[in-house]
Amino acid sequence: YKTNHSKKGKCAAIYREIQKIPAKLRKIMDNRDKRIKVFKNRKASHNYFFVQEFEAGIVLLGTEIKSIRDGKVSFKDSFALLEKGEVWLSNLHISPYKYGGFNNHEPERRRKLLLNRREISKLKSKIDELGMTLVPKDLYINGMGKVKVTICLAKGKRQYDKREIMQEKTAKRDKERLMKNAHL
Repeated sequence: YKTNHSKKGKCAAIYREIQKIPAKLRKIMDNRDKRIKVFKNRKASHNYFFVQEFEAGIVLLGTEIKSIRDGKVSFKDSFALLEKGEVWLSNLHISPYKYGGFNNHEPERRRKLLLNRREISKLKSKIDELGMTLVPKDLYINGMGKVKVTICLAKGKRQYDKREIMQEKTAKRDKERLMKNAHL
């Protein structure tokens, strides 16, 4: 009884398979840091000073991820809370998926954020000691297809802080406009 396969042929096939694995892993590692779709909370940068950022995963339902891929996300008045050693994101509006049917999700339900215990304990201590708040800065889909949220420890801006920043921006804009007109 003889087989068509020689030992050399089998070893060569296995060796080729082993060589393919690192290339696949390299491709996955390269794509992990890419941000495919980014949704920013522009109102948060206007209302808060960002002190520290944390990247967190988010627990979603199937119809929610499909709506996010369609771009149906709104950060209107969204915030994060610490409850019983877990971080929850509230008031993030993800519109119902148009083909969801009866399996659709509730648009403004609370969603759990996935953070390490060390990160949660850091957040808890900063919030308790310094009276800071947790605000989502942006939401994005990374190269692996996972949805991530950047939450920030933030301190609220006062009205005079906002006015000063607006004056600085208009002064900078006017200066750039004058420089541009001077070159013409």
